[in-house]
Amino acid sequence: MSKKFYITTPIYYPSGKFHIGTAYTTILADTVKRYKKLRGYDSYMLTGLDEHGQKIETVAKDNGKTPQEYVNEMADSTIKLWKKMNIENDDFIRTTEKRHEDVVQLIFDKLMKQGDIYLGEYEGWYCLPCETYLTETQVIDGKCPDCGRQVKKMKEEAYFFNMKKYQKRLEDFYRKNPDFIQPESRKNELFNNFVKNGIDDLCVSRTNFEWGIKVKSDPKHVIYVWLDALTNYITALGYMTENDSKFKRYWPADLQIIGKDIIRFHGIYWPIFLMALDLPIPKKIYAHGFISIKDGKMSKSKGNIIYPEQLFERYGVDATKYYLLREFPYDQDIIFTPENFVNRYNGDLANDLGNLLNRTIGMINKYFDGEINTEKLIQTEFDNEFKNVILKKVNEVENYYENIHFSNALESIWEIISFSNKYIDKVQPWVLFKSENENDKKKLISAMCHLVESLRIIGILLQPVLQETSNKIFKQLNIEEIDWDTAKEFKVNKKIIKVVENCEPLFIRLETNQEMEYLKKLING
Repeated sequence: MSKKFYITTPIYYPSGKFHIGTAYTTILADTVKRYKKLRGYDSYMLTGLDEHGQKIETVAKDNGKTPQEYVNEMADSTIKLWKKMNIENDDFIRTTEKRHEDVVQLIFDKLMKQGDIYLGEYEGWYCLPCETYLTETQVIDGKCPDCGRQVKKMKEEAYFFNMKKYQKRLEDFYRKNPDFIQPESRKNELFNNFVKNGIDDLCVSRTNFEWGIKVKSDPKHVIYVWLDALTNYITALGYMTENDSKFKRYWPADLQIIGKDIIRFHGIYWPIFLMALDLPIPKKIYAHGFISIKDGKMSKSKGNIIYPEQLFERYGVDATKYYLLREFPYDQDIIFTPENFVNRYNGDLANDLGNLLNRTIGMINKYFDGEINTEKLIQTEFDNEFKNVILKKVNEVENYYENIHFSNALESIWEIISFSNKYIDKVQPWVLFKSENENDKKKLISAMCHLVESLRIIGILLQPVLQETSNKIFKQLNIEEIDWDTAKEFKVNKKIIKVVENCEPLFIRLETNQEMEYLKKLING
């Protein structure tokens, strides 16, 4: 049986329509999953919705719906969105599903019986948008440290999780597993702000709203959102059920991808819950940065939120994925600008990649009527360097993919594309074609074979990110050898090359001013 790789996104809170930040998280996980699958792993991806909580109850009421009606509609639209974006998730967990709710109640009871959860009274600050209880020291000028919104004072009977009991064990785990939280800056921030000075016990129930999972032995209490939400990663696999084969197969998670705003919950509460359940802790949590615009954070009230549909319905799914993955550094935020988007589309996709394919197919059709016998070739003086540079870049790309450095991986792939375009200028196929020398004719064959092989390797390397584009490259060049490991071999005399008669453009160049205006309208609300 192949090695497993279990990857998760956070389960998204459906209090409103999802913007490109949510899409980025999902694209990121999907790209990892596809890469691992290409490498022969039994890859399994989970995503879904966190459907309980006071905020959902309020939003549903404001929309004249019951909470269940509201989340059903949101789930349906989310599933359709991910499908349109070619997201290849294996499961979609909803916290209102019976398979989740039943197990959450069992988990709560188990933790209560073993003394990890106790009944007390909560008095302090509460952030409704984040559904988070906060201590006096965590509140900053009357506002939530995570979302910056106003918090309010609350007092109610509540169940608490004894976090202090696991403080030392968590610190020991951090020391023994220095790569658990990535990037390192997030881990340092988490430790210094929330762990070093002591972890407060966590409120895990509420009594002032109904929309949630009831504590079985005390049904006036609704289980607090983070104990409910975080456990989705194991309830979706069948934990604590008779049908737990997926749990036995895939847990612990190999990689959990989240936004940096929820690192505290995943980096502190989640491993402690798992310790209390005596379960293995995920191997790695990666917390990516935020997307903002020049004037700051995207905001519904300002109307300057960019939704993924506004990009992929106009520019295509692959172009949208490429922009987001190329622009996002591993450990930083990005600012979305119309200039960057149009430049990436026209410069990288239409000019660099599109023209390379178009020029190669055009020359093979013009010089060889679309078909080449690769046995009759003599290498040009540039061929060995061309081959060696590309194979070196393949190793770079693989290393970047392994470490979730997708921006760097795409940069290295585009270095192959750039080098291939420069190779054409060096070899000057048009000169070789006009030559009467028979050896020059054979060098021309070699040059075309090297370009086709370069495009084959480029297509393979792009498969985790640009599935439609890779397939178009393979189809137009009649390439069948597309397994990942074949990109590590540069073979130019393996068969007859036959290309399509008319090259279909991969990306149609945008009219710059027109598209800049469209994108500016999006970010200006």
